[in-house]
Amino acid sequence: MRYCISKFVKWHPPLRNFSSLPSLLPLQRPTADLQFPNSDQTSFQANSTVMSYIQQNSNYGITSTSDNNDGTAPKMHDPACQKFPADEPVSNVLVDSFGRQHTYLRISLTERCNLRCLYCMPAEGTELTPSPQLLSQNEIVRLANLFVSSGVNKIRLTGGEPTVRKDIDDICLQLSHLKGLKTLAMTTNGITLANKLPRLKECGLTLVNISLDTLVPAKFEFMTRRRGHERVLNSIDAAIELGYSPVKVNCVVMRGFNDDEICDFVELTREKPINVRFIEFMPFDGNVWNSKKLVPYSEMMDIVVRSGKVLQRIQDHPTETAKNFRIDGHQGTVSFITSMTEHFCAGCNRLRLLADGNFKVCLFGPSEVSLRDPLRNGADDTELEAIIEAAIKRKKAAHAGMFDLAKTPNRPMIHICG
Repeated sequence: MRYCISKFVKWHPPLRNFSSLPSLLPLQRPTADLQFPNSDQTSFQANSTVMSYIQQNSNYGITSTSDNNDGTAPKMHDPACQKFPADEPVSNVLVDSFGRQHTYLRISLTERCNLRCLYCMPAEGTELTPSPQLLSQNEIVRLANLFVSSGVNKIRLTGGEPTVRKDIDDICLQLSHLKGLKTLAMTTNGITLANKLPRLKECGLTLVNISLDTLVPAKFEFMTRRRGHERVLNSIDAAIELGYSPVKVNCVVMRGFNDDEICDFVELTREKPINVRFIEFMPFDGNVWNSKKLVPYSEMMDIVVRSGKVLQRIQDHPTETAKNFRIDGHQGTVSFITSMTEHFCAGCNRLRLLADGNFKVCLFGPSEVSLRDPLRNGADDTELEAIIEAAIKRKKAAHAGMFDLAKTPNRPMIHICG
């Protein structure tokens, strides 16, 4: 780690040393105007002491509720599993024992990637599934159709890096024609996206998330172990030019690496329809997670507020994973994904189909069940639905706290389609 710091200091002398960081210090929230729904004419002064940054299952985020019409500060509450409305009828196959309706499927098209990001790929590399054991195009489409016919209305293509799959155009085209599917999205590192995106849009791709963790080319090369920073920026511009709005930019924030760039990322939203999504650093096999690298949501918020930005909370859908904000004078928006310090399990509607055909109901849960094997052994749709339903019914109310997660075996992120 000291090797990492010595490299960073060459780029940014003020960067702090990990050894000097406090591990559990409280943060004094500055005074700032934060505007919330149902109180457009009134803002409240957030001038309270935030609890410890790193606290298992803590909830110190500012969450709006529907009963604060008097302009007072929104109530803070712990999320609990609750039923939430679906846009369309959902089969019981997709409803868990807590009433959560799973209408969002993430499909990993490949385990391969053209980058080697530190938080995704272990330093020693990872064993990839042999190609014959990966889902074919026809198998992906058949399983996707099964989920959509049961009530899934959004599919996100992930990896690995989905654009390295040669038949991605055909996969998008077939998925986009599934009856009942409303949104076909993709998360990509953007390295080859600029050239491929026009055709992908023709094939029905409706939303794009591009991962970018730094605006400094040298840091990009260190983090990804590859070059290509400018190509990612070009892909963001290409997506905007093609009419994608917003273009979502995913940024995993890590202390001592890119936490000094938060305000720079916010500036990306000033003139362009970009939604910057700041993501808390999460533990997965091989990414050497520890609590000192975690920059909590409350601290990220404070950094933005101290820069003089006026944030207005957007009314989020109950299944939204991010806390979304508008900024006065900015065309785009910023969001915070608080998986570690303020989980959103109560509204979870996500399922994951991995590239090897394993089905996963929770990003952080180690449990998986194969859909590939019964599919190849001749299982019909009814039998596959029974396997899917049983797995969903076993889904827990919430994932474990972050310290327990760090000790729980799970696959590397590159396998999971995070």
